[in-house]
Amino acid sequence: MNTRAERHKKEVRQVFDTLAPGYDCAATRFFPFTADRLLDFVRPRPGSRVLDVATGTGVAALAFAQAVRPGGGRVSAIDLSGGMLDRAEANVRKMALDNVDLHEMDAERLDFRADYFHYLVCSYGLFFIPDMAAALREWVRVLQPGGKLAFTCFETTAFQPMLDDFVERLQAFGVQLPEGPFGSKRIASLDHCGALLGAAGLVDIDLECHQTGYHLADENDWWAVVSNTAMRALFDQVPDERKAEFRAQHLAFAAAQKNKDGLWMDVQTRFAAGIKPAGAVS
Repeated sequence: MNTRAERHKKEVRQVFDTLAPGYDCAATRFFPFTADRLLDFVRPRPGSRVLDVATGTGVAALAFAQAVRPGGGRVSAIDLSGGMLDRAEANVRKMALDNVDLHEMDAERLDFRADYFHYLVCSYGLFFIPDMAAALREWVRVLQPGGKLAFTCFETTAFQPMLDDFVERLQAFGVQLPEGPFGSKRIASLDHCGALLGAAGLVDIDLECHQTGYHLADENDWWAVVSNTAMRALFDQVPDERKAEFRAQHLAFAAAQKNKDGLWMDVQTRFAAGIKPAGAVS
């Protein structure tokens, strides 16, 4: 067992358990916006079986469940975080959907048989997984020949310029950041997305970028984004006695970016998909 990878997964689970109560806040509405765009990108057939990996609060699972419901289609949705799955379950009940199955599960070790799903999707989750290549191979295993795998990740412009200021300020406040690319920067480009899919054995690769951003009212809405996404785990490492100082300085920078429409939050997103070849052996 790779103890470093297992420790990373435990930390990810703890972070998202903490974030779960506020993950669906209005400031982070890019999650459902992206889920709707992912649905248009994949275009699943009614009656199909779909696996949503790293479902979070279930926004993609809900979108796909409504699309495949005619004909008896079902969505299986997995996540490491029990807290996120609790929120997803509440969202499923709110939507009165009866074709979503939720499972607490490791995305690198799926408890599903080979060649089962018609579609597999993962929105903003792949870059949290320690071994992305191994995870993709495992996802391909459970996909039917001819089935489609699709994922999303952030483009380098996403959340800029606030994100760069946030990260640089963390370092100035003594926070030790991971070595090398971390978070969404682990996937460097749209071409990198395609290379990952190709290395996993997929063909007919389709790559697109779409803007799912919007204007926030002000810098306080931006802080709601920081507080309710994985950025919070980094802010929590700022010494307690300096947190107020960090927040004031960073929000002053964010406030300076406002225009007459508010504070623009870029959420340029990469969409990547590929097909499991007919006759592929799992």
